[in-house]
Amino acid sequence: MKIQGKLFLWLAVFMLAMAITYGVWSKEPAGTTALVLAFGLSVMIGFYLAFTARRVDALAQDDREADVADEAGDVGFFSPHSWQPLSLAVGGALAFMGVVFGWWLLFFSLPMLLVGLFGWVFEYYRGENRTQ
Repeated sequence: MKIQGKLFLWLAVFMLAMAITYGVWSKEPAGTTALVLAFGLSVMIGFYLAFTARRVDALAQDDREADVADEAGDVGFFSPHSWQPLSLAVGGALAFMGVVFGWWLLFFSLPMLLVGLFGWVFEYYRGENRTQ
């Protein structure tokens, strides 16, 4: 994780340099603001990864002598047939269309967003105090 933290912190330095250069040359506030926000996001991610890297064991990617197969194994559990991302995507699309066409559209998108979000988070929690 150390290399990812360094990568994002270097990306933050680059974004700051580009934000300053773009802001001075173009004098356009929207692009400058976007680059400054990208700088902030890169700093947050880089700081988190660098902070977390001190608390976890060294991974294979931190070792220069490691092979690709050293990091092989299970990545995690992913639901094979979930409809919740579709509901969340449709609700999100309607919410963003509400910004364009009218805020009244948020009344239809908010229930879809909530159903998709809660359904996805609690998809495998059925019954009382189920842990598996």
